Amino acid sequence: MKSAGLAPKQSFVDTILDIRGLSKTYPGRGNAPPVTALDNVDLQIRKGEIFALLGPNGAGKTTLIGAVCGMVRPTGGSVSAFGHDMAKDWRRMRSRIGLVPQELSVDIFEKVHRSVAYSRGLFGKPADPARIEEVLRTLSLWDKRDSQLRALSGGMKRRVLIAKALAHDPDLLFLDEPTAGVDVELRRDMWQTIGRLREQGVTVILTTHYIEEAEEMADRVGVISKGRILLVDDKHEMMKRLGRTEASFTLAAPLDSLPAALADYPVTLEEGGRSIVFRGGDGSGLGKKQVAEIARILVNGGIEFDGIDQHESSLEDIFVRLVDEKGAKAA
Repeated sequence: MKSAGLAPKQSFVDTILDIRGLSKTYPGRGNAPPVTALDNVDLQIRKGEIFALLGPNGAGKTTLIGAVCGMVRPTGGSVSAFGHDMAKDWRRMRSRIGLVPQELSVDIFEKVHRSVAYSRGLFGKPADPARIEEVLRTLSLWDKRDSQLRALSGGMKRRVLIAKALAHDPDLLFLDEPTAGVDVELRRDMWQTIGRLREQGVTVILTTHYIEEAEEMADRVGVISKGRILLVDDKHEMMKRLGRTEASFTLAAPLDSLPAALADYPVTLEEGGRSIVFRGGDGSGLGKKQVAEIARILVNGGIEFDGIDQHESSLEDIFVRLVDEKGAKAA
């Protein structure tokens, strides 16, 4: 899925959110041991960026968001937003943060317009009918403004949650699985909205199961698993450093062993000698170059092949491999 209307990447200077040593442990039920949801998390978010937090179910993503937004009381650590300690100045700082929760939690008997306008007032902002109209029109909700929430589809209710989060014009916006289980049209509208928000200088932190969205939109990516941050990096640097190329040469006739000329390449002979498989590179184009070199070596050596199946690592490939490797080490 390609995003539309995104502003050019900005330069990031200021830290808008500073999380240090954040931990959360829940007591176990009965004789069960305590459960660690967050384990000494350090994370700094830069003003104006789109940051994607990726992790499997139960990794701690929602707990982390809840700790920042005041819905979860941390066991330890600190959170500073806009240069202020959230624990000491929570109410004022929270008024500058928007949240689109993963769960659909709305008053089903409330009307759309009133629900969104109430969210603005809840954070101490003066009434602004023109702004509420703008938000509703942006999310294709204006025609539904007098409808009760119970009459809306699941996708429309999700739009209302997004509108409620934007109603008080936050400087920092959390999106917890904002497009999970919704239609393609809403996903497109959501990313167009994010593009406009970035143009306005809003910082966006999102969690998503659609990793291709993070790959397309995020400036930086963080990976969390079992309550621990495994990696935080610029998306392009991560792809360059952890990406790789895989290519499979289907041979016209099986080989008993690899040609000596391939000794310096990361290749293996597989499928009973019918396939030469290359796994290497670094996401910077080196892998593609080496695949071309291997093809020339095979041709010059008189080794015929019927085709090449080549694949470049996606962000999802890197994410899955990273989680699996770290999980195996932890075990």
